[in-house]
Amino acid sequence: MKLSSETLRRGLCVSAAFLALSAAPAFAQETSPAHLTAAREAVDALDTTEQFDQILLNAATQIKAELIVNNPNLQNEISNMVDDSALALAPRRGDLENEIARIYAKLFTEQELREIAQFYGSEAGKKLIQQGPTASREMLAAADVWSSGIVRDLRNASINGMAKLAPPATASAQ
Repeated sequence: MKLSSETLRRGLCVSAAFLALSAAPAFAQETSPAHLTAAREAVDALDTTEQFDQILLNAATQIKAELIVNNPNLQNEISNMVDDSALALAPRRGDLENEIARIYAKLFTEQELREIAQFYGSEAGKKLIQQGPTASREMLAAADVWSSGIVRDLRNASINGMAKLAPPATASAQ
C-alpha cells in the first residue's frame, strides 16, 4: 500500500503531539461511547488537529539533516531509513485524534458536541473555519483604527475641556 504525502504528513506529526499529550493526567471519569463519538465528530468538523500536521514531518526532516551532516555519504540510506521510521509512526495519528476527542468530551456535553459538529459541518461552519483568521485580522485592524480615533477625539475633547476649566491668564492685571 502506497501512502500519499498527505497521509505521511498527517501521520508524521502524531509522535511529538502525542508525547506532549501523554503527559496530561488521565480523566477520572469514563466517557460513554456515544459521547466520544460526538466528540470525534466535533473534532473532525472543527479540523482541530490540523495544526499538528507538520510535527512528525518536521521532526523527520530535522533528524535527516542531523544524521546526514555526520554521514553525507549515506544521505539516501538515511533519508529512506528515517522515512520508513516516520511511516511506521504515522498510524499513531488516531491516538492524537482520540485523546483530543476525550478532551472535548470532558469540556462539552454530548448534545453540545453534536450541535458543534452540525454547525461546523455545515457550509456556514466550514466557511467560518476558512475565513475566521482573515476576519480576525481585519477585525483587529479595524479596532486599531477605531481606538486611534477614540484616543484622538478624547484627547481633543479633554484639551478643550481643560481650556474651559482653566482659561489662560491674562497678560497683566491692571
